[in-house]
Amino acid sequence: MVTNSKKTIHKKRFWAGGLLAQFLLFYAFSKSKTMISFFEWFFELQKKMHQLLFSWIPFSFGDLIYILLGVFLLYGLILCFKKKSRNKALLRLLAGINIFYFIYQICWGMLYFQTPVIKKLSSQKEPEINKAKILALRYLEKCKTTRQSVREDKNGVFIITDLKTVQAEILQQQTKLPQYISDKYAPEINAFKPSLFKSVMNFTGILGYYNPFTAEAQYNSELPHTFIPFTSAHESSHQLGFAREQEANFIGYLIGVNAKNPDLRYSTEYFTLKSLLRFIVEEDPAFVKSVIVQYSPAMKRDRLYERSFIFRHQGWLDDFFGFTNNLFLKSNQQEGAVTYSYFIDLLLNYEK
Repeated sequence: MVTNSKKTIHKKRFWAGGLLAQFLLFYAFSKSKTMISFFEWFFELQKKMHQLLFSWIPFSFGDLIYILLGVFLLYGLILCFKKKSRNKALLRLLAGINIFYFIYQICWGMLYFQTPVIKKLSSQKEPEINKAKILALRYLEKCKTTRQSVREDKNGVFIITDLKTVQAEILQQQTKLPQYISDKYAPEINAFKPSLFKSVMNFTGILGYYNPFTAEAQYNSELPHTFIPFTSAHESSHQLGFAREQEANFIGYLIGVNAKNPDLRYSTEYFTLKSLLRFIVEEDPAFVKSVIVQYSPAMKRDRLYERSFIFRHQGWLDDFFGFTNNLFLKSNQQEGAVTYSYFIDLLLNYEK
């Protein structure tokens, strides 16, 4: 018994030491341009392989993996409270965490340390409120015009009638991104999947997410339709290899703003307008109110439906996931979840 106990202690130390060694190793890698370039190359390789393996499956295989991981974690935690199985359970949990962390880092985590997109733009000035106001007025007019070209439901709210066409347009627009901003490979494989967790997502504030283990782009199919096309473009930007959230917003903007599909273009223009207004509101709330008053009647219906959807699904889960997502973003050298300034930086430098 003493021998087995010592072996168990040594194994625990091994896995705990292994996790610490991984933290230090990947931290060192994050400071090396050569290693970041290697992980960018490796991402392209595994992305192509994962999309070939999982894109044809009609449901989100990545969500199934998350469910199995959740069961494994819950079962391990339960066993940790039982004296007879505690040591083995702790060993399995430590081993599982090591494996999960390693796969996550090589498949995705290191991409947060790529050269920021802002450095690829010729001008890198701080965002100016006056320029943001000019752009907001421009996108207000764009939204008004494009809104006239889309479909409505019986309540006069924007609806998507053919999501597959929207997804095909996103994949096509990925191939047209400016070379000086993105030289990433766009395979044009449809790996968009409605999330299996959509009912829970309604209460978390999460619109979509990218699964780095299967290269699937998940979206919440129960969202107001104004969100879905741009959310899909955002997640497709992660599929290309843009890890930072606000950079994915910017690439999603580039994908959607010149799209021929009016659903994708309207969703993108509307997201851009809302982002600009959120940026402006602290400095000039009166301007923001004046812009919202100028929304077309159709845009006002869309806005009211969005607000009612958010209001119906507010709660502690929304606060919890907002808090944890904020911590995750900051741990990966990003701005917090509710900060739009980096996206506005990119937008204003691009639209100069």
